[in-house]
Amino acid sequence: MQIMKNLVYIFLVALWLTSCGEYHKVLNKGKNPDRYKMAEKLYTEGEYKKAIALFEKLVTPYAGKPQMERIQYMIADSYYKTNDYSLSSYYFTKFLTNYSESSKVEEATFLSAKSYYLSAPKSSLDQQETNKALTAFQEFIDAYPSSERTAEANKHYQELTTRLEKKDYEIAWQFYHTENYVAAIMAFDTFNEEHLGSEFKEDAMYFKFKSAYKLGLKSSLYKKEERLENAKLIYLKFQKTFPESDKMKEMDNKLKQINKQLITTNKKVENIKKLIN
Repeated sequence: MQIMKNLVYIFLVALWLTSCGEYHKVLNKGKNPDRYKMAEKLYTEGEYKKAIALFEKLVTPYAGKPQMERIQYMIADSYYKTNDYSLSSYYFTKFLTNYSESSKVEEATFLSAKSYYLSAPKSSLDQQETNKALTAFQEFIDAYPSSERTAEANKHYQELTTRLEKKDYEIAWQFYHTENYVAAIMAFDTFNEEHLGSEFKEDAMYFKFKSAYKLGLKSSLYKKEERLENAKLIYLKFQKTFPESDKMKEMDNKLKQINKQLITTNKKVENIKKLIN
């Protein structure tokens, strides 16, 4: 029994060495038709990295030939299958540019978008790939509204939209956290204008109010009244938009403080005016 196992092992090793030797022979010194045949076979068998090495050698000799359409698609898909999404997005985009009438256009359009999606970073990092993915998914959804892939495209589109919203919200919140209240108010305003219906809208309006409230309290006498009145307007807008919010109790208490501060401020201003006159 052990002898049989050893023989099987030796046979498999020999077979593997033979196949490796044949692969390297075709890769380094093989004729292009042989490379194409082996590359296609390896691609079909899921040996994508080996297939890529062969396909890359075929790009120049097959340029402009009928086989090039299939080669470009298989290169793009091989990079996608090996999780190299930067290169897969590049090759899928190139394929779509060169072969816009191909039967693979729908699939390539989707996989190009998904490549951008999979290579996009978290919300705290640069969002260039995220924006590319959003554009690509939108183009796919517009072009193929009835596709079986459209539901997934919509799902990823929404996820990426939320990712961008989170990044913009975190930028505004950072201004608040570092007590740069003027910048925070402006950033939360921009956020609410650019992200209508965002899941972060309530928090954005809440921290905008707190920014205005704190800015008003720390302002000089002649700016305090205007800034506290602005905080009241923000409060009223929040109350109208989110009347059932669990933040209302805290904001009601702050509104009382605002009104007290306004009374005190007005008295001080009036006294100064009397002294001047």
